[in-house]
Amino acid sequence: MRNTAKITTAVLAAGALTLGLSACGSDKDSAAGDKDGALVVAATPTPQGEILDYVQKNLAKKAGLDLEVKEFTDYVTPNTAVQQGEVFANYFQHKPYLDDFNKKNGTDIVPVPGATVHLEPLGVYSKSLKKLGDLKDGATVAVPNDTTNEARALKLLADNGLIELKKGVGYEATPKDIAKNPKNLKFKELEAPTLPRSLGDVDAAVINGNYALEAKPALSPAKDALVAEKAKDNPYGNFLAVKKGDENDPRVKKLAKLLTSPEVKKFIDDKYDGAVVAAF
Repeated sequence: MRNTAKITTAVLAAGALTLGLSACGSDKDSAAGDKDGALVVAATPTPQGEILDYVQKNLAKKAGLDLEVKEFTDYVTPNTAVQQGEVFANYFQHKPYLDDFNKKNGTDIVPVPGATVHLEPLGVYSKSLKKLGDLKDGATVAVPNDTTNEARALKLLADNGLIELKKGVGYEATPKDIAKNPKNLKFKELEAPTLPRSLGDVDAAVINGNYALEAKPALSPAKDALVAEKAKDNPYGNFLAVKKGDENDPRVKKLAKLLTSPEVKKFIDDKYDGAVVAAF
């Protein structure tokens, strides 16, 4: 893959994260911060990396954009890399997650205006069940353990009548915020990338769309999920993000325009068959 470096990382420990941000938070001397060089963008592999790869190979050159993509397999490093100046932008997250990340880590990463690209519907999957109502009393359900995606998973279960959440818990709900649990469901909190592999050990799992697509075999929210999120009025669209103050960089504006082009919408529709939905 031309100009694409694939980097496999583990989720950083909180102490190391804090140290890294304080030591390198204002670094703008790297190639990523060189506004005359390539635009270096961090992304998770699927679908963000695939969408960027499409843009790189089919649209960027015509637009006069030198695009370089670095792929990461977790939800932490793409933000720390932007904050530290190791990359100039990232494309992997939604607004509730970014707000929570900035609050917890003292970072100042912002969405690029007009660059919300897609939604990955969160779905409930199971190897043993045909429908969600078949969950038995005391069944175990795996959910993502990062704050906003856990709340998102619980909301999906609540919207489908399995649990009831306390009023006003918003984007930070945890199993402790469950007001009613008529089936006495047990919740197993796991790192999001591991959820597809947990399906053999739990009765059901709520899996992020990109990790469902990366599963072997791949899981489709449209075809394999017992239930999945709806795209309408959904706050979890994924967008291009940069460190505050870099929103008007000409390269960023070019990429934002390309990512929300008719060509990219057609690519998303054709490739993902409802597992990823264009948000523009």
